[in-house]
Amino acid sequence: QVQLVESGGGLVQAGGSLRLSCAASGRTDSTNVMAWFRQAPGKEREFVAGIWWRSGNTNHADSVKGRFTISSDNAKNALYLQMNNLKPEDTAVYYCAASYGFILARDAAMYNYWGQGTQVTVSS
Repeated sequence: QVQLVESGGGLVQAGGSLRLSCAASGRTDSTNVMAWFRQAPGKEREFVAGIWWRSGNTNHADSVKGRFTISSDNAKNALYLQMNNLKPEDTAVYYCAASYGFILARDAAMYNYWGQGTQVTVSS
């Protein structure tokens, strides 16, 4: 089992920045891929960014490319999402997810563990 706890969400004005953190514990040695997803009211959960836990290679959704950056600190079992130039359409609950699979998938069904989520609200 892997436990994930997100933090760092909040209310920010458009153009502002936030940094989300995800603390992982438990059987993190079985984790190959970690990712951030988000879900706005009435919408499906969508992929934001993912990272290969060991190599550090990353993949970002087109909607956030150039504004958001995913990173990790393996020694601390921590995952981060630096969000710059935030827009009102970025408002959502942001989730940290972990997978023991070998694909950096954009499909939420491919992830085995999830955090409880942290709310990000961007005002215009």
